[in-house]
Amino acid sequence: MKRIEAIIASEKVSAVNEALKMAGVGGATILDAKGRGKGEKPRVAGGRGTSSHAAEFSVRANVITVVDDRDVDKVVNAIVDVASTGSPGDGKIFISDVGETVDIGTKKRSQSGMV
Repeated sequence: MKRIEAIIASEKVSAVNEALKMAGVGGATILDAKGRGKGEKPRVAGGRGTSSHAAEFSVRANVITVVDDRDVDKVVNAIVDVASTGSPGDGKIFISDVGETVDIGTKKRSQSGMV
C-alpha cells in the first residue's frame, strides 16, 4: 500500500476529487492548508484598499489517500492531469509506503494495508 499526499491549489480540489473518484479511489482526506514555494504569491489589499502587498503564504489544499501499489501511477496521473497548469506552484505529490493499518471501528490490523 502507498500513501499519496498531494499539495495542490485550493481551487483544484473539486476537480481532483472527481478525478480520484473516476480513478477508483474509495476515500480521501482533504485539508485546507497554507504554504509557500515557487508559485506566485497572491496580492492582499491593505488598509482601505489603497495599497497591496504579496501575501507570505498561498492558499493550498492537502489531499491524502491510500491505494494499492498497482494503482499508484493511475492515481498520480489523475491528479496531475487536472491539477497541472504547467506553472511553478502547481503543487507536489509525495508517495510513501504504508506498513500497517488499523481500523478504529473494528480494531482489525493489517500488514498489507487496508482492513
